[in-house]
Amino acid sequence: MVAQFLGLKLRLMVNAFRRSPWQVFGLVLGVVYGGVITVLAVGALIAARLVPDVGAVRDVLVVLGAIVVVGFLLLPLMFGVDDSLDPRKFALFGIPNRVLSTGLLLAGLIGIPSFVLIICSAATVVTWSRDPGTTLIAVVCAALVVLTCVLASRVSTALASFLLATRRSREASGVIAALLLVLLAPAILLLVTVDWGRDGLAALSNTASWLAWTPLGAVWGAPGAAAAGDWGTALLQLLVAAATVGALWLVWDLLVRTVLVSPPRQSRVKSYHGTGWFGRLNGGPTAAIAARSMTYWGRDPRYWVSLVMIPVIPVFVLVALLLAGLPAHYVSLVPLPLVCLFLGWSVHNDIAFDGTAIWLHVVSGTKGIADRVGRLFPPVVVGIPVIAVGSIATAIAYGDWAILPTVAALSGAILVIGLGLSSISSVLFPYPATKPGDSAFTQPQTSGASAALVQSLSFFAILILASPVIVFLVLGLTVSPFWLGIAPVVAVVIGFGSLFAGLWAGARLFDRRGPELMAFATRNG
Repeated sequence: MVAQFLGLKLRLMVNAFRRSPWQVFGLVLGVVYGGVITVLAVGALIAARLVPDVGAVRDVLVVLGAIVVVGFLLLPLMFGVDDSLDPRKFALFGIPNRVLSTGLLLAGLIGIPSFVLIICSAATVVTWSRDPGTTLIAVVCAALVVLTCVLASRVSTALASFLLATRRSREASGVIAALLLVLLAPAILLLVTVDWGRDGLAALSNTASWLAWTPLGAVWGAPGAAAAGDWGTALLQLLVAAATVGALWLVWDLLVRTVLVSPPRQSRVKSYHGTGWFGRLNGGPTAAIAARSMTYWGRDPRYWVSLVMIPVIPVFVLVALLLAGLPAHYVSLVPLPLVCLFLGWSVHNDIAFDGTAIWLHVVSGTKGIADRVGRLFPPVVVGIPVIAVGSIATAIAYGDWAILPTVAALSGAILVIGLGLSSISSVLFPYPATKPGDSAFTQPQTSGASAALVQSLSFFAILILASPVIVFLVLGLTVSPFWLGIAPVVAVVIGFGSLFAGLWAGARLFDRRGPELMAFATRNG
């Protein structure tokens, strides 16, 4: 039976090369990438055999090995995978649970990541082949490394296929993955700013010393401890590694038993009581469109995923500027205007998100000004508290309260300029967007150079119109504080001028282009 599982996995791998040319190209690229990584890793591990400092080699392997284990464990949970050997697929064959668990585990050894792992783990035996006892420990640990990573991958893949079966759960996991990537930014900054010549080895040794006693690093640390002559530590860490494999096997076996008798998760239909925002915003067409937009922003994943992702970009920009050597107090002025920039720009293609539902606006005779103003209600509701809180936080981070009015005015101007320009671009240059009901992480079926051009022009037009305020802010920081008093006045004039002009032009375009918008929605709906 186990041989049949291995043969099935091999046939699946071979059949993968019978797909479309682009998919085959991706597979070949993955094989080449895995081969290059393997060659580099094996070469480094063999070269480490010649390094006399056993402690330094052990520290590096423990830290990098722990990262490898975390990757096998978390990547399927964060992004989800298509498990070709899902235990559920074998539920009707009457295979004993233990045989099925073992067969699927061994089948997990067949694959590009597993092949790379097996070869690199075998190379660690060469790294630690300093005496017969250490070599024996290294051989056992190499086997445990493979079992640990494959079991971790199988467990997380089973959990992902079971827990992330619905579209909403997959989108939530994607957002969590993005937020986890944001949390890596401070770690990257710390790694880059550490003086490795003076403090690097100490920081690496401290990190490896506690990782070597965890399930993530014990299997990597035991051979190093044996090579250093600390056999008591080596045996204890080997025991931790073996216990980790045993615990993962028990979890995997339990998951197989559970999945075989559990139906796939189904999306739950939520029941809502009352009229929601429609009850809070009473009035005419403008209030109705504002209430509908607020409902979309709260329930439609295409909106709230984008909203959650807006704070992600400034974090990476912040790290990049700090790594470039800019002073931290100047860098603290960047995040809030950048958040307002993306918030104002987020509705530049809002009509396309309606799909064919835009016909309700056309046939009901909704005035363009009602549509334009109503759609701006959600970003304004979000933007006002963001600017209020963000301006105070920016002034505290900068260390000078005199900067607060200018930062608030600049951020507000960028927001309203973006909303004004978006009121025009969403009517004049709509382009295909993710369809209602589709995953927020999917790409539209038709998208070309026109979409990229509209995105670029609408984005940089906001920066161009806001540039006078940015110039006055820079002059106030570098030349004279007098310009800090001029910047808010200019921000109010340019900001509200752009907003009102955009609403007026967008309303007229909406009234005139109703048939074109309906044709666009029908063509791309």
